[in-house]
Amino acid sequence: MSVDPVTLQVLAGGLASICDEMGAVLIRSAHSPNIKEREDCSTALFDPGGELVMQAEHIPVHLGSMPAAVEAILEHEHADGDLWILNDPFAGGTHLPDITLISPVFSVQGELLGFAASRAHHADVGGPTPGGMPADSHSLDEEGVVIPPTRVGERTLQELAERMRNPAQRLADLRAQRAANELGRRRLAELASELGVAALREGTDAVLGYGERRTRAALAALGNGSAEARERMEPAGGELELRVVATIAGEELTLDFSGSSPQVPGNLNCPLPVTRSAALFAVRALLDPEAPPSAGGHRPVRIVAEEGSVLNARPGAAVAAGNVETSSRVADLVIAALGGLTEAPAQGQGTMNNLTLSAAGFTYYETIGGGQGACPEADGPSAVHVAMSNTLNTPIEALEAELPVRVRELSVRRGSGGGGRRRGGDGVVREIEALAPMRFTLLTERRRFPPRGRDGGGDGERGRNLLNGTELEPKAQGELAQGDRLRIETPGGGGLGSE
Repeated sequence: MSVDPVTLQVLAGGLASICDEMGAVLIRSAHSPNIKEREDCSTALFDPGGELVMQAEHIPVHLGSMPAAVEAILEHEHADGDLWILNDPFAGGTHLPDITLISPVFSVQGELLGFAASRAHHADVGGPTPGGMPADSHSLDEEGVVIPPTRVGERTLQELAERMRNPAQRLADLRAQRAANELGRRRLAELASELGVAALREGTDAVLGYGERRTRAALAALGNGSAEARERMEPAGGELELRVVATIAGEELTLDFSGSSPQVPGNLNCPLPVTRSAALFAVRALLDPEAPPSAGGHRPVRIVAEEGSVLNARPGAAVAAGNVETSSRVADLVIAALGGLTEAPAQGQGTMNNLTLSAAGFTYYETIGGGQGACPEADGPSAVHVAMSNTLNTPIEALEAELPVRVRELSVRRGSGGGGRRRGGDGVVREIEALAPMRFTLLTERRRFPPRGRDGGGDGERGRNLLNGTELEPKAQGELAQGDRLRIETPGGGGLGSE
C-alpha cells in the first residue's frame, strides 16, 4: 500500500513534532547555560537500520553526524529500556564536549521501531583543559574524557560526571538528555500503537523516499556541471587549505575534497562524519531547504575525502576545533563551489568564535554570532548564529548571574559587513571584564582572511580578539586577572554585487 501525499505530510509533521518536543524537554531540564540558554543541543529519530528519519532544526553539525553514532551501536543486541552513551569522534562522535545518548525504541509487541537520540555540548568533559576546547591540543587524549559506545548501567552517568569538572552540573545535563530520549521513546511507541508497526515503517520509508526524490529533482534541474572552490584556514603559525570539486551528473552530486591539506598537529582536524555533516548542510541549504530533514536527502550525495587529510583525520588526532571551526569553513567551501552551478550567497563569518572561561567552581563555554553573507535578493543578517552553529546568544543577565564577570559591551559591530548591491551583515562586539582571576581559551577564524564578497561585492571585516587592547592570535589561551578585559569583535559578512 502506497502512502498518499496528505498522510505523508501528516506523518512527517508528527515525527518532527516528536523531535521538537524532545528538544524542549532537554533545554528546559538542563542546568548549564550552554544548553538551557544557548540551546547547544540536538534531537533526532532513526529507523531500525540507523537511517535518520527526522530531526529537530537544531545544530547542523550535530545532526548531520549523529547517524554515525547510531551506526556505532547497531551491531549490538538491544532491549527495551537500554541507553547508550558516546563521545568518541572516531566512533560516532564529533568532538569530546558533544556527548550523545541513544535509546532503542520498541513496540508493545517487542519489535524494534528505531532509535531516539540526543546530543549536547557539555561545558566540561574532563582532561587537562577546562571546557575540552584547548587552543593547543595535539592529540585526542589531551582534549578530555573519551567515551566509546557504552551501554549505560546504574552508575554509568554518575561515574562519568565524576571524571569531569562541576560533576553535579554535568550529571544534571546528562539526566536532561536521558529525559529527552525517554520522551522520544514514548512518543514513537505511541505512534506505532496508533498506526500499527507496519504502517509506521511504511510511512518512515515514504518520508525518506520523498526527501530523496526532492533532492534528485533539485540536482537534475541544475543540469550536469562541475565547479571548484578553495578556502584558507588559520592554524597557529601558518595556514592550511581546503579544496572541493562539486560535480553534478544527472540526479547525483559528488563532493570531492581531494587535495585538501594533510591532517595537522593541532586540533583543526575533522573526523569524516563532521565533514559530511557540513557538506550535507550546505547542499540542503542551497538546493531544497524545505525538504524533510532526513537521510533521504543525503542519498544522492557522495562525499570523497582522503584518509589522513584534515577533512578525514585518522583516529587519535586532536579535533576540538575541527567540529566548530573547520566544519564552518567546509560549509562555506561547498556553498562557494555550488555557487558556480546555481545562485549562492556571499561568505558569512565562517567561524563560531568559541570562548571558554574557567576557574575553580565553574566552566563556561559559548559561541558568538556574527555577520552573514548577502543573498541575491536580501542583505545579510547581522549578529546571528547560523550555519553550523545555529545556537542562541547567552543573555547578559544569565552570564553575569552565573559567573564572576561583567559584560562591558554587547553590540552590533556597525559597518563590518561588506558593501555591494546587497550588503553583508554586521558582526558582534562582546567585551567581558573579569571580576576574579580566571582562565580563557579562544578558538576563532577569519582573523587573517576576511569573508569574501561575491559578484563584485565587498569583503566583510576580519574579526579581532583583544586582551586589554592588545590583539591576540586566532587561537589563544591565557589567564585573566581581576579587571582584565577580553574583547571579541566578530567578522562581518561579504556583500553581493556591485553598488
